[in-house]
Amino acid sequence: MKNRILGLAVVLVACLAVHTIRAADEKAADTAGKCPVSGKDASKAHAVSFEGGKVYFCCDECPAAFEKEPAKFAAKAHHQMALTGQLVEVKCPLTGKPLNAEQTVDVDGVKVAFCCANCKKAVAALKGDEQIDKVFKDVSKGYKLAEAKDSK
Repeated sequence: MKNRILGLAVVLVACLAVHTIRAADEKAADTAGKCPVSGKDASKAHAVSFEGGKVYFCCDECPAAFEKEPAKFAAKAHHQMALTGQLVEVKCPLTGKPLNAEQTVDVDGVKVAFCCANCKKAVAALKGDEQIDKVFKDVSKGYKLAEAKDSK
């Protein structure tokens, strides 16, 4: 009897674990970093096209604010695009020089490489939005749009 109860408990715990993992995976698939307007969690249900990619928002109101002043939110939009894999780093975002894999900084969840210790130090000395602005305001030197998966 005890073995049956123990076996049933093990099965119930396993089912609960599988359900929890699936729920977390579904939530992760829907999330897209932070809304560039509000800073809240963004959802793929609220998106607009931007510079060849998509930017995601927390609600239906934020896209209108973004489209009214996209330059104001460009750094955070580019950061989100890098976070979601739409932008890939190809060169140092500060100088456009080749990357040195040993010179990296985590910029709010995005691992950013630089060409040298000086560029790394310039970004590492900043915090929060200042880092995002420094690296992602103008992505023309260091980032390019990722190739679409179905384009091959």
